[in-house]
Amino acid sequence: MPAVTIRNISSETHRALKRRAAAHGRSAEAEIREILDAAVLPPERTKIGSALKTFGERFGGLEIEIDRDKKPAKAADFG
Repeated sequence: MPAVTIRNISSETHRALKRRAAAHGRSAEAEIREILDAAVLPPERTKIGSALKTFGERFGGLEIEIDRDKKPAKAADFG
């Protein structure tokens, strides 16, 4: 998982962050993750599955029957 280092935040911001984290019962690191997620992944964003469903519904939907091959897959041969 990627990591981010944030340098040069003020002592006041750091204290406020720690207070906010404690109020939510989280570590400062978990609080930062929550803040960042809320900032860049708002709940009102359109997700791809929802967009595809809406698109399909405009055309009356789609029924698909898929017959899957249940035999075990063969290993790749790179020789």
